[in-house]
Amino acid sequence: MNTLLLTIILVPIIEIYLFIKIGSQIGAFNTISLIFITAIIGVFYARYEGLNTLKSGFSQLVKNELPAYEIISGAAIAVAALLLIIPGFATDFLGFLIIFPLTRKLIFAKFSNKLKKKTPPTKPYIDGEFEDIEDDNERKL
Repeated sequence: MNTLLLTIILVPIIEIYLFIKIGSQIGAFNTISLIFITAIIGVFYARYEGLNTLKSGFSQLVKNELPAYEIISGAAIAVAALLLIIPGFATDFLGFLIIFPLTRKLIFAKFSNKLKKKTPPTKPYIDGEFEDIEDDNERKL
């Protein structure tokens, strides 16, 4: 089964289950209030982290360095903000994990290790063949 389709089906099921469990423990009004509060805090913190990442990216550009981490981090912050806006406890938890710099670096390290293992080793030279061509020959380049 397609991963995207499975995600589209499972995420609402998990969220509804968590709404029912947490709502029965703390009450409906508190559950709704908690969802709004996490969304508001998450969006403001995403804005703060996004501006810090943008500032760090510009400082990398001033040093004539490629801001690769900042580009990936900016995309991750955008995804985290989207997860925090979507109502639900599981998406909020995942969004907060991605938005904090410490956990974001840990997640990036985990994925970058997987990507490094998949890339084949590169050779420090180029294989090729050559042929000496003398001026007397009829073949010239």
